[in-house]
Amino acid sequence: MTNPGKIEGRSPGRLVWLRFRRDRTGVISAYVVGFFFLIGLLAPLISTLYGKNPYTVYADERPELFDSAGVPVKPNGGISGEFWFGLEPGNGYDVFTKLIYGIRTSLMISVAVTLAVVVTGILLGVAAGYLGGRTDYFIGRVIDFLLAFPAQLFFIASMPVVVSLFVSPRDETPTYVRVLALILVQWFLGWMGLGRILRGTSLALREREFIEAAKVSGASPWRIISKEILPNLVTPLLVQGTYLLPNFVTAEAALSYLGVGIVEPTPDWGQMFAKASTQLVMENDITYMFFPGVSMIIFVVAFNLLGDSVRDAFDPKTAR
Repeated sequence: MTNPGKIEGRSPGRLVWLRFRRDRTGVISAYVVGFFFLIGLLAPLISTLYGKNPYTVYADERPELFDSAGVPVKPNGGISGEFWFGLEPGNGYDVFTKLIYGIRTSLMISVAVTLAVVVTGILLGVAAGYLGGRTDYFIGRVIDFLLAFPAQLFFIASMPVVVSLFVSPRDETPTYVRVLALILVQWFLGWMGLGRILRGTSLALREREFIEAAKVSGASPWRIISKEILPNLVTPLLVQGTYLLPNFVTAEAALSYLGVGIVEPTPDWGQMFAKASTQLVMENDITYMFFPGVSMIIFVVAFNLLGDSVRDAFDPKTAR
């Protein structure tokens, strides 16, 4: 008599992974997003292998490549086997290395903002939802107050103020100060949405039987939050994180485009858009906008599609 084989159960995490793997759009989007992060991470290596960097002013070093107005002599912005994406009108930076370093800068800032927002959302959202009472009331009013701020206008107006806290207006602002200011400004008005979601989820979990059982067993509030509530917040955290990061990428690019974010010579995605909108570039090299514009569109669309796929994998009922 043969024993029937054991039926192997599937954990919730494995089920989520199987559902995600069956979503072709999500898998392709994940590869695209991973490619962009890989490009940003390996930008120095790629630049070394390519033999150029984003800081060389070719208008000074090789003036024969430009006309009297500073526009590349060759068509399509000087695209060639030597300069894959051409040369930037004016200073003559190499567009390819400027783009990959710009991706690196934008993703570094956006990842830091996303991590700060997630940590703040967890701390304040879970505290408000689980502790309730005055804590919930106070944090709720803070969230309502901050949500009343017009975010984009606040970003633009507050960036110079935050920078002036670290550097005198008479001195040149170091890049790391601008990076820190961008992170602080976006974090300040970026955590409330996630905090409100986690507050509502924690409020619902607080009434569940396993939380009541933990209280009866004498578990401390910290143990209940860390062992019982936080593991149940993984789903909303992952889903919201995949939506937050591309939003911060576009917000950081917008600030640099408006001149209150990263400035030359530090490469940045938004800074390239600002350069493309100048009269010199618009009249003489319309191809300059193509590479940063297309790459930004692909990244944001892929990340948003990835967020949809992650949400559907965790909650199949939301799948279309």
